[in-house]
Amino acid sequence: MTLATFFFYLFSIAMIASAVMVISARNPVHSVLFLILAFFNAAGLFLLTGAEFLAMILVVVYVGAVAVLFLFVVMMLDVDFTQLKQGFLQYLPVGALVGLIVLVELVAVVGAWTVAPEAALATPTPGHLSNTAALGMVLYTQYVYLFEAAGFVLLVAMIGAIVLTLHHRPNVRRQNIAAQNARTRASAIENKKVPSRAGV
Repeated sequence: MTLATFFFYLFSIAMIASAVMVISARNPVHSVLFLILAFFNAAGLFLLTGAEFLAMILVVVYVGAVAVLFLFVVMMLDVDFTQLKQGFLQYLPVGALVGLIVLVELVAVVGAWTVAPEAALATPTPGHLSNTAALGMVLYTQYVYLFEAAGFVLLVAMIGAIVLTLHHRPNVRRQNIAAQNARTRASAIENKKVPSRAGV
């Protein structure tokens, strides 16, 4: 057994175990921590295949942003997950169907690898380029219009989410900076002569 094979089995077993713990842990905070561990092991697998850019993106984006953000949301909102898990049996057939489809796809991938292993072990990038340079050349030359279209789709989705969730309540007092700057002494102060012993 070579060193690369040993690390492949190490990362794979740790990632599968942490993925199982993500869905089986009762504490949602523990689930998020196991999710971060699964992301790190997936990044290790990407490094073994020579895709160092994808490995770093996985760590920076998912571990540094998505998982930590989800962890803060879980801790700050104090979501009652026991109430959410009550409808587990209702969605069990759909989950079982999705799991069966994933299992069939995995069997197909393993079967294709056993038939033609040399095709599965092809070099992911040219010999004279790194993974980052090869991805940059592909994205910004051959697929530049599709890459920009994907950026516009994400921008529209972000604007749509903001518009759908932004609600102005009518009875809330808000600051009007233009009205504050336009105030004068005559409009801001009102002098009243209060009679003696009459109160305000």
